[in-house]
Amino acid sequence: MNNGTITLTVNGKDFRGKKVEGKAGQTVLEVLRDNGVYVPTLCYHPKMPPYGGCRLCIVEIENMRGLPPSCTTPAVDGMVVHTHSERVVRVRKTVLELLIAYGDHNCLLCEQSGNCELQDLVYEHGIEKIRFKAEKILKERDISHPMIIRDSNKCVLCGRCVRACLNVQMNGVIDIAGRGSEAFITTFNNTTLIESNCVSCGECIQACPVGALTEKKSKGMGRPWEVNKIRTTCPYCGVGCQLWLHEKDGRIIKVTGVEDAAPNYGRLCVKGRFGYDFLYSEDRLKTPLIRENGALREASWDEALDLVATKFKEIIEKHGPDSIAGVSSSRSINEDSYQMQKLFRSVIGTNNIDNCART
Repeated sequence: MNNGTITLTVNGKDFRGKKVEGKAGQTVLEVLRDNGVYVPTLCYHPKMPPYGGCRLCIVEIENMRGLPPSCTTPAVDGMVVHTHSERVVRVRKTVLELLIAYGDHNCLLCEQSGNCELQDLVYEHGIEKIRFKAEKILKERDISHPMIIRDSNKCVLCGRCVRACLNVQMNGVIDIAGRGSEAFITTFNNTTLIESNCVSCGECIQACPVGALTEKKSKGMGRPWEVNKIRTTCPYCGVGCQLWLHEKDGRIIKVTGVEDAAPNYGRLCVKGRFGYDFLYSEDRLKTPLIRENGALREASWDEALDLVATKFKEIIEKHGPDSIAGVSSSRSINEDSYQMQKLFRSVIGTNNIDNCART
């Protein structure tokens, strides 16, 4: 080890005695991932504390007992790590079979089919038959929330939703209750989601690797392979959160956060994630309206702007420029806000200009 640098030897899939470097304090998984070494995971997420619950990231480390989870095992200089030994792969397959046996994972009916990490891992490991039979007592789905469907029968207890709620969004609405095979994800006092303190940010949905948490609004609207993803900036405030618009046939069916982009790194509020219905509202104004004789009539932009300019001139002449004030919307781009303040200061002659984000 030199200046905090450690070296590991990797023997596994596509690697035979390759030397990889990491930093002191990193876990084995972090070092491997930083060097492009693939290790399957389910409960791990880079923006959450390591959990070590799914046991799919297990590796074989020479001179160490058992098969430790690489996500919680500190990397030590000189380690020799086997990521895909026969023993490791055999245990991973067993874990996957148990997850399938104890859950209701019907990919034909699941909303996450095609975007499910469990489905991908089962396919990757070539599992065609489940050796275990488990008595399944199906639980009723929680559909109380207007935005979120919670299906405990598809839950794999990876804990990602719990850590997303507590460690990422700092809300702590859900947790794991019970022990062993009786464990389950629940809210405080085991209420429905709508009765809990949920703030409807949807971070738990984005964190869920399977179909246990899905969006009610997008249910049945399109499979992942039918959807185009378009990156954009959230229009609701001045933070500038980065979004993926999931679009099918010219219509937005879902919104998710961009995980690797500032400033939000995947996090969204309830408006940013779920507030896109206004685009398709029949009540949206499509043309300027001018009030005459107590009623509104449609007008052209030129007519409406000329009327506003005339009224401004009349007010300024009678009461002075400081009788007019403007508030710039944070939904506007910076260039538009700059032009608005320039209009008020240079043309109208007042400094009465503000932005709604400041409050």
